[in-house]
Amino acid sequence: MSAPARTVAPIEREEVAASRRPWSKGRIATHIFLGGMAVLWLFPLLYAVLASLRSYAYTSEHGYLSFGGFTLENYSKAWEAGDFGAKFLNSAIITIPAVVLSLFFASMVAFVISRFSWKFNTIMLALFLAGNLLPPQALLIPVFKLFQRVEVPFWISESGTLLNTHLAVILVNVAFQTGFCTFVLSNYMKALPKEIYESAMVDGTSLWGQFWRITLPLCRPSLAALATLEATWIYNEFFWATVLLQNGDKFPITSSLTNLAGDFFTDNNLVAAGSMIIALPTLVIYFALQKHFVSGLTMGETKG
Repeated sequence: MSAPARTVAPIEREEVAASRRPWSKGRIATHIFLGGMAVLWLFPLLYAVLASLRSYAYTSEHGYLSFGGFTLENYSKAWEAGDFGAKFLNSAIITIPAVVLSLFFASMVAFVISRFSWKFNTIMLALFLAGNLLPPQALLIPVFKLFQRVEVPFWISESGTLLNTHLAVILVNVAFQTGFCTFVLSNYMKALPKEIYESAMVDGTSLWGQFWRITLPLCRPSLAALATLEATWIYNEFFWATVLLQNGDKFPITSSLTNLAGDFFTDNNLVAAGSMIIALPTLVIYFALQKHFVSGLTMGETKG
């Protein structure tokens, strides 16, 4: 029984050796370049992790290029000084509804664009993409004035307007992110076999049933990939939060780093620890959805 194993293994090793390309000068230069870029890319992150684990007293005495003075106190101090518990809750209130609404609206628009051949499909898709190309700074004053005049019930806002509410930040993020999601999902849905929908129509499935029971389950990889990207972008968004929110208690987690910096003195190790805490949720989301991330972005790219 062991004889075939001994004969197969050398053959596999010979095939692997034959498939290896020779180390030419170009290949060596490529590996050196990629290795250098990887080090440059990882250096700030690794340095921030190292700084977050060191005490300020040690680094002030021995310098930041020294090695030692390790402690976890920076993380507990950063959590208390930055009020991270309340700010994490604010970010969740903004990020979760914004991601869900963006994907839901974009999937419905993409379904219509991909399933029906209207002459306005290209125009609609171009309009959605054009919204993403506009710089947010150009829309700052119009959006601020608009939200200042839109009246809402007092149980939503004490001022009676959309300004200074989490709802305003959610709406502006949904408006900006729906275009990109529509573009990605429409390309993905165009790659789905038409025979599935023809069979569904023969079985008497309604249009809503084709969207809800057929299209959305098939788009799960692309929806997972977009959910990862959108959660990261909206979670890290700070511009519209500073424009539309005026009460510091409603600010998202990205504003907590400013609470760790003083006017005359800043503990860089403390700020590094705060940055690590803030980055943790995005890493958790990525590793939880990484199975669908790459496949969701690449599938459907052959259809325009």
